[in-house]
Amino acid sequence: MSATVLVLVESVNEYLPILEDAGFRLILAPTPATRAEAVAQGGDQITAVLTRGPLGFFEEEMAALPNLKIICVIGAGYEQVDLPAAEARGITVTNGAGVNAPTVADHAMALLLSMVRDIPLADASVRRSEWRKVTRPTFANKRIGILGLGAVGLAIAKRAQGFDMHVSYHSRTPRTGVDFDYCETPLALAHASDFLIVATPGGAGTRHLIDKAALAALGPEGFVVNIARASVIATDDLIDALQHGRIAGAALDVFDDEPQVPDALKTLNNVVLTPHVAGLSPEASRGTVQLVADNLLAFFAGKPVLTPVHS
Repeated sequence: MSATVLVLVESVNEYLPILEDAGFRLILAPTPATRAEAVAQGGDQITAVLTRGPLGFFEEEMAALPNLKIICVIGAGYEQVDLPAAEARGITVTNGAGVNAPTVADHAMALLLSMVRDIPLADASVRRSEWRKVTRPTFANKRIGILGLGAVGLAIAKRAQGFDMHVSYHSRTPRTGVDFDYCETPLALAHASDFLIVATPGGAGTRHLIDKAALAALGPEGFVVNIARASVIATDDLIDALQHGRIAGAALDVFDDEPQVPDALKTLNNVVLTPHVAGLSPEASRGTVQLVADNLLAFFAGKPVLTPVHS
């Protein structure tokens, strides 16, 4: 395989030999400057792009690469890939839906446990020899609401059942074959939840589904976790709710302007923050790159790709 792949991602370098071993030539461009240079100089040679949802790939970049045939997105989200432009140019788009779902679900539960059980502050108190002891809620018999019941949402639900929690969910349509309570709207889901987990893709269709009204419905004893996209929660409404005790706490792995995080969030003691690492594990990274290789091999062999994305 002689196809040349422009690699924009920065988190899976250890596993890129999977692509090279499959016969692909790689051009690494993980920074804005190297990306712009590679697109400008790529000319006729670049036939594939490897990117992430937040990094995306745009119409003007596609126009600069006349032989681009396929864009592979690591992870499930593809919100910054210009799908209409890709479709208009006959460019195939794939994603990594489902590959990192167990890892993301693990992180979601870790964040929830850390926040609800006060682990970061308890740890800090021991290190300061303060021996801070605070009574915190248990998980048994709590109501967990999952916004988005895709592969990640299902994996979270499975783990929540292990904690004896009651599972409700909202998605665009009810899922068949699951024994969870369906809520018609995000607001209804928030009303039905003690713990609200955001696991839905980003993009215009899910922007600010969790807003001031939903946070008020969650209530002063409720917690919210976001391992999906920051755009799903209205950040200003969330900060206001946290500052005034209208919800009990939040745990966030995603932010509007990464790697920038609002100072207001950093100063609150009822939040847990991680740097967009929910999907990172050796298993997930290896599996994700292998899926990219499988999609590329299928595409350039004239076969259907495994995980197509349509506009």
